[in-house]
Amino acid sequence: MLINCAVYQHGSKLRDIPVEDISDYVARADCFVWVALRDATHEELALMQEEFDLPALAVEDAQHGHQRPKLEEYGDALFAVMHLLEPCEGGYDLGEVNVFVGSNYILSVRNRNQQAFLGVRARCEKEPRLLQLGAGFVLYALMDAVVDRYFPLIDSLETDLETVEEGIFAQGGQARDNIERLYAIKRRVMTLKHAVAPLMEAAGKLYGGRVPRICLSSQDYFRDVHDHLIRINSALDTLRDTVTTAIQVNLSLVTIEEGEVAKRLAAWAGIFATATAFAGIWGMNFKHMPELDWTWSYPAALGLIAGTCGLLYYRFKRAGWL
Repeated sequence: MLINCAVYQHGSKLRDIPVEDISDYVARADCFVWVALRDATHEELALMQEEFDLPALAVEDAQHGHQRPKLEEYGDALFAVMHLLEPCEGGYDLGEVNVFVGSNYILSVRNRNQQAFLGVRARCEKEPRLLQLGAGFVLYALMDAVVDRYFPLIDSLETDLETVEEGIFAQGGQARDNIERLYAIKRRVMTLKHAVAPLMEAAGKLYGGRVPRICLSSQDYFRDVHDHLIRINSALDTLRDTVTTAIQVNLSLVTIEEGEVAKRLAAWAGIFATATAFAGIWGMNFKHMPELDWTWSYPAALGLIAGTCGLLYYRFKRAGWL
């Protein structure tokens, strides 16, 4: 589905154009064409390949989808893939945007995602001085918009993790629920990590060293994107370590609680075992047991059992077992 198809000249929008006129403007050195598609069909991509003379392998990747974030060079053209994440129940809906960049064109193809990039186009059109840098700057603007959308996801993960951590130490906390929630957070962290880490590697190729010609004039902006990705990646590493620690703490608390229960059971078992031992001795029915003929033998036996059990209870209580 076609979202926008416009031609720009000297940093300003010249006009919206029909798809059939793309090749005419691409042939002009003083213009560049910016096209945005959403959930493009094979027929639409084939038409764009014809109009822009796109690399066949890159078009094939865009058609198949489900690519890892990457940046590939095809002569003077670039092909970039970035992941788009939308929160949903239990995790993220994973979409992607494929970007084809040439010296005088840029084509973005957004798949399986409802987050539009109209704000990116408006931002670029408000800065004609920067838009004069050409398609390379538009690639930066798209990449920057994708990266900026990762920050709220980081904040949400941190908030959820803090809530779970408070629940771990709350009295009567449910250990199983905590473990399930922690693993859900860990899955979301890893999904975001798989989107950020490869993109960070790709962004690192766009400034310093051998930079693609299209991006030469926008190196400082790509450095800024790379710095943001480093921050996000570091935050994800911290979150992952914190989740792992929280899981270990939760399991340790469960073990401690089980140990406390075991001590209480052992203490009561010891008390009742003592009473059972006394009752067993006097219940053996031997013929020659002189205490059986005493008048106060029964109360004395009960008193001895009660006194011994009381002494054991006192000792266990002082030891913290009861």
